[in-house]
Amino acid sequence: MIILTLLDLAGAVALLLWGIRMVQTGLQRAFGARLRGFLDTALRNRGSAFLAGIGVTAILQSSTATGLMVTGFAADSLVGLMPALAVMLGANVGTTLIVQILSFNVTAVAPILILAGVAMFRKMTQGPRDFGRVLIGLGLVLLALHQFLSLLGPYEATAGLRSALHFITAYPLLDVIIAALLTWAAHSSVAIVLMVMSFATRGAIPVEAALALVLGANIGTAINPLVEGATGDDPAHRRLPLGNLLNRLLGVAVVMPLLPWIANGMSRIEPDPARAVADFHTLFNLGLAAVFFPLLTPYAALLRRLLPSRINPADPSRPRYLDASATETPFIALGSAAREALRLVDVLESMLSGLRQLVEKGDRRQLAETKLLDDVLDRLNGAIKTYVVGLDQAAMTDQDHKRAMEILRFTTNLESAGDVIDRNLLGLISKKIKRGLDFSPQGQAELLGAIDRLLANIRTAAALFVLDDARLARRLAAEKQEFRAIEANATEAHFQRLREGRPDSTETSSLHLDMLRDLKRVNTHLVAAAAYPVLESKGELLQSRIRTTPDLEEAGEADDPHRLVP
Repeated sequence: MIILTLLDLAGAVALLLWGIRMVQTGLQRAFGARLRGFLDTALRNRGSAFLAGIGVTAILQSSTATGLMVTGFAADSLVGLMPALAVMLGANVGTTLIVQILSFNVTAVAPILILAGVAMFRKMTQGPRDFGRVLIGLGLVLLALHQFLSLLGPYEATAGLRSALHFITAYPLLDVIIAALLTWAAHSSVAIVLMVMSFATRGAIPVEAALALVLGANIGTAINPLVEGATGDDPAHRRLPLGNLLNRLLGVAVVMPLLPWIANGMSRIEPDPARAVADFHTLFNLGLAAVFFPLLTPYAALLRRLLPSRINPADPSRPRYLDASATETPFIALGSAAREALRLVDVLESMLSGLRQLVEKGDRRQLAETKLLDDVLDRLNGAIKTYVVGLDQAAMTDQDHKRAMEILRFTTNLESAGDVIDRNLLGLISKKIKRGLDFSPQGQAELLGAIDRLLANIRTAAALFVLDDARLARRLAAEKQEFRAIEANATEAHFQRLREGRPDSTETSSLHLDMLRDLKRVNTHLVAAAAYPVLESKGELLQSRIRTTPDLEEAGEADDPHRLVP
């Protein structure tokens, strides 16, 4: 009988965790990308960051999810440490809101939520369908809580259970440790706090022990971002999650000795144990936010001192020329940014050289090494973008603004070219290797010739970015037409080999044509990165490659900025 009851309790806990997970995943699928973009935009100052932390976490119902997102931003140097700490303070408050709602007796609406959620999930399109998952999850949470309370009812007076709970709850520090471990394992402070509320409602544990367990849950939820989000060898990546954990540990250390008086006061103010637990959970996090919010600047400085950045000179993704001291002098800073942008040319050239070797030999190790270079491109582009956008706009001249846009356009297009190589071309090579295929000698020669032409165009783009020479710009822009011809001629030759029944061409038909198309796309990004800005500034770029006709002129559709002035 006892074993069956324990299984029932475990099932109720599992249902509770699954319901919370359904809420989180449903909201992430419905709003995830927009929430991430909103969070990225809001990280401008500590006030908006704090409110964003509350809002995003209230929607996701997981301070762990918010913490992992912001930890990733901080690790990639996309956000400063101080606003990131403010987000975490807000996230700690936001995660208490669902607990506040569920502390009321709302079990009766569980079937309605599940019914509505199932109807939306089965009948609606993607967005409402994902929100139906949220409603189902909330209904399951309420049912799990109701089941948990029902199972505890017959056993709340059992001597064995009373003795076990009495032993555990007699030591507040033990309560904190147990709840922290459970929360870390469950990845959800909400689930643990709801369980504590259930025990407290049935009188299985006293209010003081329930509050100690809540403190432990607040510690446990801060462990996951530290363990899972702070990746890499650089200690600086652990500043944010460690800072969040330390302020919670400090808050627990201050509150722990006061628990008897706090529990007594909470019981007088709110006789309902569930409401008392929920209110304490919220007040604890609001108190931490009130204390640490004004101290975020020195606290961030302390964390930087405790965890200094590990500078690895050999790390190719680390910016070398972005001098922070030059940001107050925009024309000097833009020179540094332009110098850093040329490093993207070197990385992209290495990616194409690796691709060339893969077309010739198909080495898996070379494939893995070449794919890693795309991460270098992404990090360098992100660092340059952050640096240029952060310059003092008021101190910049019109020429400075123009050069800043040229740098951003150049780096963005190079990064996009790298994405085409990483996601498309290397993906096709990987498919070829897995299938054990080989290109025909003629097909391989066509691909190698196109890659060699791209390597030459990369060097032209780099020179053009520095020299601003109209002759080079016209030469690079003409390469767009050349690649159309290369693709057309290679495609025709490929189809001729297919008509001849060549087996090596038949097996690699789609791979060969797709690679030609994607190599042309890489070239288009090079032209857009370096040639078009120069030609546009010289007045040598028209609005369209389409022949102008009276019909088009009347429709206003004759011009598109990719045609050279004859």
